[in-house]
Amino acid sequence: MTTRTTHAIQCICCPTSCLGEADVEDGRVVETRGLTCEVGEAYAADEVVAPKRTVTTTVRVTGGKLHLLPVVSERPVPKEAVRDCVRLLRGVEVAAPIETGRVIVADALGLGVAFRASRDISAAPPQSAQV
Repeated sequence: MTTRTTHAIQCICCPTSCLGEADVEDGRVVETRGLTCEVGEAYAADEVVAPKRTVTTTVRVTGGKLHLLPVVSERPVPKEAVRDCVRLLRGVEVAAPIETGRVIVADALGLGVAFRASRDISAAPPQSAQV
């Protein structure tokens, strides 16, 4: 016998923020209610069964005008892998100069998700020797 469970969900895909419900049987969404568009229904199906999140954090920079570089995942990662991705990125250090869009980590944790720089950081000017 299959068990049907109902999950309340609030869509975050547009400013309407529909409140709805998704019924799950055997690990898949079989019915949604209260979501007013196909985008919301697709969001509910993913969020209830296999939630994903975009990951943004920083990595260390050497030789740059700034010491931290903001990075972002190219696409959302499974929610249960977010902390592991952040832990991985905590150990990453890159050398300036860095351009926006540069791949910082190509395949985080074997998930097939790259992390890219989300801003430029120029190299720090060389320090002159004190006489």
